[in-house]
Amino acid sequence: MSTTKYANAVAAIKAMENQLLTRGDIDQLINASGSSEIQSLIAAKRGTGSGPGTLNEVWETISSYAPEDKELRILLYRSDFHNLKAALKALIAGRDPKEYYIRPTGLDLDTLSPLLAAKDYESLPEHIRSTAEEAYELLTRTLDGQLADSLIDTSAMKAMQADAERYGTGFMQDYARLVTAAADIKTAYRCALMKKPRNFAELAICGSTGLDKDDLIEAALSGTESLFTLLESSPYDEGGKLLAKSPALFEKWCDDVIMELAEGARMKAFGADPLAAYYIAAEAELKNLRIIRVCKESGADKETITERMRKLYV
Repeated sequence: MSTTKYANAVAAIKAMENQLLTRGDIDQLINASGSSEIQSLIAAKRGTGSGPGTLNEVWETISSYAPEDKELRILLYRSDFHNLKAALKALIAGRDPKEYYIRPTGLDLDTLSPLLAAKDYESLPEHIRSTAEEAYELLTRTLDGQLADSLIDTSAMKAMQADAERYGTGFMQDYARLVTAAADIKTAYRCALMKKPRNFAELAICGSTGLDKDDLIEAALSGTESLFTLLESSPYDEGGKLLAKSPALFEKWCDDVIMELAEGARMKAFGADPLAAYYIAAEAELKNLRIIRVCKESGADKETITERMRKLYV
């Protein structure tokens, strides 16, 4: 895409940022009496602007400015590989996968299942092609859905890192590394808690710059305390301390670190980074709105809801 077209896209994204919720808006929503007041407050904030309705709508807007941008499509890889899991499991079980698909996705969901059924892996997008074949073979041979899930999840992280290096800027490379590290830490923690065997850990943990795969595996096999000790000497020391207290606190920390990364990307005047940053910001906003609604339905107090809010960048 030309620099001029990117400049136009960035200008449009800057205008769309005005429709995102601020910290003050979030505080009002937390104090709202119920769902009707929440909807009224959101409508009052956005006025005639639409704001991020669904993440799929956000993606459609962004991709209309950069329809061929392979760098931006890395943002969809986790959804792509989730949909691959859904299609494979549905195929084995003889079920329709459509209700399990999530959007936005870079895959053609109308052709995904037929291609897998025909074992026509070469017609699949390059980033899921080899994983689809390997996961199908593993699933039909072992009937172990958890093992197949681990293979696909790890492949998603590998694809993100590889294509961020291939197509992306420093921002997208950092983003892929952070997402991978967060996933690896959560996986290593679960392996330690559930005393998973080495072969499972080796398949489920990806590895990334700053968090060596072999070190993570050894720590996970030795227990949670060994994992926390390893993290103390890594770039993820703060996250490790929070994980020791609560997985939910660690999840929030991961989201906030990614948002801090996006804050820097949004300040750029050219290129795809501001578009990617807006997508991440919209994703965080929608997650906050879900948390508020779920917490209010469950009767959580305002302090609890506030503690669970993700960082915003407006």
